[in-house]
Amino acid sequence: MTRNQTPAPDPVRRPRIALTTYLQEAKWGDWNARAAVLPATYLEAVVAAGGTPLLLPPIGTDISVLDLVDGLIVVGGSDVDPGNYDAEPHPSTRSQPARDEHDIALTLAALDKGVPLFAICRGAQILNVALGGNLIQHVPDVLPEANYQPASGVFGEVKFGTRPGSIIAEQLGERASAPVYHHQILDRVAEGLCVTAYAADGTVEAVESTQGSWVLGVQFHPEQNRSDLRLFEGFVEAARKYRDGELYAERFDPSTEFKPTEKSWA
Repeated sequence: MTRNQTPAPDPVRRPRIALTTYLQEAKWGDWNARAAVLPATYLEAVVAAGGTPLLLPPIGTDISVLDLVDGLIVVGGSDVDPGNYDAEPHPSTRSQPARDEHDIALTLAALDKGVPLFAICRGAQILNVALGGNLIQHVPDVLPEANYQPASGVFGEVKFGTRPGSIIAEQLGERASAPVYHHQILDRVAEGLCVTAYAADGTVEAVESTQGSWVLGVQFHPEQNRSDLRLFEGFVEAARKYRDGELYAERFDPSTEFKPTEKSWA
């Protein structure tokens, strides 16, 4: 092979999946110090779905690393700094601005390059904010009956209906449920995104790109359901196709009407 030839796809190599991480106090052995950490549930889900996980700590951000991977997962965590969407912080908002900068840069780079992007909980909020959308900073202020954060460290459950023809509908069907843990939600959905799942109370549970690449943002936590890896499997398959040079074909018309209905969550 000459220097100018493109290597043929390697059908044996597992898709390489980059994941964002936390940078904060952690404890191991006798030590308690700042560290790049990530809950193992994300890694286990990627491996079980057929991918190879690679961690991207929120320090020394270099978007060119996306040239070396086949997919990006922007994971959950702390609140997005409201300064990113020109809002004052709510008393309950707890953010990490440096991590926001890192995650937004990687998200925008993935969208620009067409790298398959799976944005989970905070990741979906980052995706929306990066493209010009905003957030409701504290769900109980607008939906006091919602139970998306039952107790500290306790996941709730959300039921939702999906948009026909969307990525999430293709993977989960017309209706589904998932673990959930958040106190912020998408408010104004950014241009370039389309809502593809709603909860019964109208909460946006999934968004997808209208720009012709595999992009899925979910407000819930699919990595916490070890018995259902369909979204991770679909994402890793998209990463495999991206690795092999296959173009993503959009499967739904974002201009068609889609809104919460009783049928969506029954």
